[in-house]
Amino acid sequence: YAAWGGVPRYWELAGDYPDFWHALENLVLDPLGVLHHEPERLLADDMRDTVQASSILALVGQGCHRLSEIGGRLGKPATSLTRPVQRLVHLGLLRRETPFGHSPRSSKSTLYTLRDPFLAFWYRFVDPNRSRLGAGAVEAVLRDIRRDYPKHAGEIWERVVRAATPRLDIARTAWDSASRWWGAGLDRQPLEVDVVAESIDRKSLLVGEVKLQATEGDLARLTAELDHHAAQLPFAKDYACIMKRIFVGSLTGDAPPPEHVVTAADVLAACEQEPPAVTPR
Repeated sequence: YAAWGGVPRYWELAGDYPDFWHALENLVLDPLGVLHHEPERLLADDMRDTVQASSILALVGQGCHRLSEIGGRLGKPATSLTRPVQRLVHLGLLRRETPFGHSPRSSKSTLYTLRDPFLAFWYRFVDPNRSRLGAGAVEAVLRDIRRDYPKHAGEIWERVVRAATPRLDIARTAWDSASRWWGAGLDRQPLEVDVVAESIDRKSLLVGEVKLQATEGDLARLTAELDHHAAQLPFAKDYACIMKRIFVGSLTGDAPPPEHVVTAADVLAACEQEPPAVTPR
């Protein structure tokens, strides 16, 4: 999913190959592959000026998440990019994120990410290596992707967890939509929390850390980190109850996971359910 996203056609094409890596090599990395130029085709269908749009998406895919960073790399004032970036948000190509509890109108705390996992993969791994791929270095690029892919998959796993949170049964409590939170903690040190959600009755706060892979031996350290992060959240004092959970994609070990650990099976099962109705504030 971190590579193909939710587009059935991509999954159907990949199904013709023996495994994920062969499909990736032949469909995406090979300059003659069916999906090698897919982002260009998508932009051509929706926009007249694809050059600037592609440049913005490429910079976001390679780690420039603030409008000021994008403008600095393009040599343009950030104010001149407001409209083209909003156009990409409207088309569903970019996602505009603000920390939990911040107004969506806040510009100072806004981060932009690529909404579609396939585009996020393509602009992260394919676009920067197009000259190498064109020169026939497909195997070398594939080795680099194998090395760095877990970080990319971990970021997509975080998104899946946040999307599933309103459907999860955590402490028999109904939860609103989840967000990330970043900013200064109570100790004035930079802090980032992967999952923050408010209960529907506004009395409880869910604080979660997300890991793609972990072992039983990692859980004590991860639990301590989660406790520290929850204690540093400036707004945690406003809630009567703080629920803390660790979301793990793959947990190695024979023992059943502790109650505060949510597994991939739990998350994926929740994704198949309809979200509960949320009472408007």
